[in-house]
Amino acid sequence: MAGFRRLFWIMLILAVPVVACSPMFADLLGYTLPGLPGLAWVSPVLGTLMYLWGGRPFLAGAAAELRARKPGMMTLIALAITVAFLASWGASLGLLEHELDFWWELALLIVIMLLGHWIEMRSLARTTSALDSLAELLPDEAERVEPDGETTTVAPAALRVGDLVVVRPGGRVPADGVVVAGSAGMDESMITGESRPVRRSEGDAVTAGAVATDSGLRIRVSAVGQDTALAGIGRLVAEAQNSSSRAQRLADTAAAWLFWFALGAAILTAVVWTLMGRPDEAIVRSITVLVIACPHALGLAIPLVVAIASERAARGGMLIKDRLALESMRRVRAVVFDKTGTLTKGRPAVTAVVPGDEVLALAASAEGDSEHPLARAIVSAARDRGLRVPAASGFSSAPAVGVTATVDGATVRVGGPAMLAEEGAAEVDAARAWRADGSIILHVLNDGHVAGAIALADEIRPESRAAVTALRERDIEVVMMTGDAAAVAEAVGRDLGIDRVFAGVRPEEKAGRLQQLQDEGTMTAMVGDGVNDAPALAQADVGVAIGAGTDVAIGSAGVILAGDDPRSVIALIDLSRAAYRKMKQNLWWAAGYNLIAVPLAAGVLAPVGFVMPMSVGALLMSLSTVVVALNAQLLRRLDLRPDTVVPLSSARPAPGRPAPPRPGTLAGS
Repeated sequence: MAGFRRLFWIMLILAVPVVACSPMFADLLGYTLPGLPGLAWVSPVLGTLMYLWGGRPFLAGAAAELRARKPGMMTLIALAITVAFLASWGASLGLLEHELDFWWELALLIVIMLLGHWIEMRSLARTTSALDSLAELLPDEAERVEPDGETTTVAPAALRVGDLVVVRPGGRVPADGVVVAGSAGMDESMITGESRPVRRSEGDAVTAGAVATDSGLRIRVSAVGQDTALAGIGRLVAEAQNSSSRAQRLADTAAAWLFWFALGAAILTAVVWTLMGRPDEAIVRSITVLVIACPHALGLAIPLVVAIASERAARGGMLIKDRLALESMRRVRAVVFDKTGTLTKGRPAVTAVVPGDEVLALAASAEGDSEHPLARAIVSAARDRGLRVPAASGFSSAPAVGVTATVDGATVRVGGPAMLAEEGAAEVDAARAWRADGSIILHVLNDGHVAGAIALADEIRPESRAAVTALRERDIEVVMMTGDAAAVAEAVGRDLGIDRVFAGVRPEEKAGRLQQLQDEGTMTAMVGDGVNDAPALAQADVGVAIGAGTDVAIGSAGVILAGDDPRSVIALIDLSRAAYRKMKQNLWWAAGYNLIAVPLAAGVLAPVGFVMPMSVGALLMSLSTVVVALNAQLLRRLDLRPDTVVPLSSARPAPGRPAPPRPGTLAGS
C-alpha cells in the first residue's frame, strides 16, 4: 500500500507538466503554448517516464492476466496506456497525425488508476495477528515441579508430557493436562465460551489458557505445543482462512468484457475504414477507440465506494478489514451470534431474589470481601437497589462450597448445593424453576436456617432484543451458538425470540455448525468475541468480531465492531446493501460510457456526417469519472449509528414471513 501511495504522488507531480505542455490538451482548453526551446519535448520525455515507471504495475499485472488467459482490469489499462504511448510518440515524431497526441490522456490515466489502486489497497488492509494472539493466552512462565520437590520457573515451550506444574490462584494453565492435586474454579470462557467458572478437581482435564480463579492446582501435563487444544484452534483458524473463496470482483468482470469489446471494436473499425478506402482514417479511428476505452471511471467505480463505505462504517463503530465482507453482508440470510459477551454481557447478574431484598442485603454483607464474580454481582445488585448493607466480620471462603461471615452477631452463609448438604437444609421452592432456566442458584443461611435464595444468570444486553427484532424484520434468520448448557441457552433464546439455538457446542465444533448452515445453502454471518469463536468467524461467509473481544477473534474476522452493541450488525447490513447499489450504478455508468463512446469514436455515425471529435471523447471520459465520484459521495448521507438504524419496536414477523418457531428449541431435537 505504501508503494502505491508513494508512486501516486510522484506520478501526480510529473503529470502536471505533461498535461500542461500537451498540445492536444492546450487545444482542448483553448490556450496557446509558449514557443520556448525544448517545451515540445516535456510531455514526451516525462510521459515516457510515467509510462515506464508509473505504468509498470499495470503492465506487469496485464502480463500475469494474459499468462493466465484471463484478461481483466490490468490488461485493459495496459492496452490503453500502451496505445496512447505509441500513438503519442508517433504524433510527436511526425509519423502520425497531430490529433493522436495523447500524452495528457496517458498521464491522467496512470494517475487516476494509481489513485484507485491505492484507495483499494488501503481499504483491503488486513490485520494478520490472529494466530499470534493465540500464543498470548499462554503465561510467559510456568512453574515446574522437579523430582526433588523443588519448583523451577521455565518457559511453557520447555514443558514436556508428564511434567508436573503448579498453577497458583489467578494464574493461567501453561499446557493441557490433568489435575492431580487441588480444586479450583476455572475460567475457561476464552476457550469454551462458558460464562461461569467451572469447578475442576483431581482427575479432571484442564486446557492451556484457562485461569484458576480461586485456588491453586497441581497439573500433570498431557499435551504440549501443536498437540494442545489451543494449537488446534489455531489450525482451524488457519485452515478456514486459507480455504476462504475469493469472489470474482465486479470491476474485473466488467473490465474483461470491456477489453474484448474495445479490441473487437478497434479491429472492426480498422477493417471497415480500410474497405472504405481510407486507411489513414482507419489508423486514427482504431487508435482513438482503444484510448477512449481506457477505464478512468471503471477504475474508480469500486474503490471509491469501498473507501467511502469503510469511512462511514468507521464513524458508525465498524472497522471493515476485508472488502469481500462488505460486499457479502448484503446477501447474508442467517446471522449466528455467540451468546457470551455478544448477546449477553459475559458477566453474571442477579435475576431473582426470594423472599425479598432483605435476603440480598444479607448476602451482600457476607460476600463483601470476596472477589468471586458471583459475589461481585450480588454486591453490585444490592448497591443498585439502594439497600443498606451491614458490615461483616470473620469472613472465610471454602472453594465449591461458599462463604461464611458474621453479620449483626449472626452467622451468615452464602453458597450452593454443597453448603446445603453440609447444613442438611432444603432448597427454596423457586429453585426448581430457576434451575430449568439455567440460572445459578445461591442460598442464604442465617444461623443455620434458610433465609432465602438468589438466582443469577449471564445478563442479556438490552440492545439484543432490538437487534433480533430488526434482523427478523429483514427476513434474516437469527441463530445462537454457545458452549453453555442447554438450559441456559434455551432460556436466553426464549427471552430474545431467537429462531435456532445450538447449545453445548465446543470450539472445534463451531466451524462445523457454520458449515452445516452453509451446506443448507444459507449465506451466514458469525458474530463473536472469544478465542472459541475464531474458527467459526473464519469459516463464516462474513465474520464479525466484537471489538471488546480477543485479538484472535478480531484477527479472524472481516469486520470488527468497536463497541459491543449487536445492533451494529444491522447497520452493517444496511451499509452493505447501499454500497452494493452504488457499485452497480457506478459500473453501469462507467461501462455505459464506453458502450456509447466507443462506437461513436469508431465512426459508426460517419454515414450521416457525424464523427465524434477526439476532444469530445476526452471530455466525456472525464465527465464519467466525475459522475462516478459524485455518486459514491452520496453514501455519506447514511446514518449508521446503532440507535438510529434499528427501530426499537416490539418483535413482529417480517411481512410475508410466518411467526418464528418456539425460541430456544435445539436444532435437531
